[in-house]
Amino acid sequence: MTTIDLNSDLGEGFGPWTMGADAQMLSIVTSANVACGGHASDPETMFQTLELARDNGVNVGAHPGFNDLIGFGRRVIPMSPAEIGRMCAAQIGALIGIAAQVGISVTYVKPHGALGNLAARDREVAEAIVAAVQKIDPKLAVLAISGTQSEQAARAAGAPVFSEIFADRGYLSSGQLVPRDQDGAMIDDAAEAAQRLITFLDTGQMPVIDGDPIKLAAQSICVHGDSPGALDMAREVRERLTSHGVQISSFLKS
Repeated sequence: MTTIDLNSDLGEGFGPWTMGADAQMLSIVTSANVACGGHASDPETMFQTLELARDNGVNVGAHPGFNDLIGFGRRVIPMSPAEIGRMCAAQIGALIGIAAQVGISVTYVKPHGALGNLAARDREVAEAIVAAVQKIDPKLAVLAISGTQSEQAARAAGAPVFSEIFADRGYLSSGQLVPRDQDGAMIDDAAEAAQRLITFLDTGQMPVIDGDPIKLAAQSICVHGDSPGALDMAREVRERLTSHGVQISSFLKS
């Protein structure tokens, strides 16, 4: 039986402003990428999100991003790879500290937005993030975009690494995601997204917008928690995969 994890980017509110339906999403997904103060979140938002994850038995990962609240971490801030590594370390450490208050473990790291896309194509940035993660705790896994520099850098360093694909994002033949400002970046139709995932799991081939399908491997599927219709997308994906005989289970246990 095929087994796959479902993950979502959560805890992305700030102060009194909420983003997404975290409580409902945490009843669907098996892993939560929790914002940790860069692109979104604050101590109380982290605490509340982690409590919900604990109560739902959901695996927890840190979701560091560029320090860009206004841009939601979707803009690249010019920094050296070493500076990026230290920025990630600070955010990961913050989430680990709050997780200790909740009684839950942070088991992996997944870079957010522009940072994740930069690491996917820039080996030096990817290596800096992996090195920072490993210095915090060699057991911390990296959740990387399948087939990218992030995945390759983690494997080369001997770090625990798991690969992900995206339910609601389009792909380029390079294995990177279609930039959000281009046509084909987002998949809004839940049924279409679910069918694409079923085909991928059956064949290992991912459709792209600029060529023939490419071969990828993945242990996790991401559904963005901030997208319109995110809950419907997550429910449809889980129901369709389950009915296709796919077991939904976290790639790690907290």
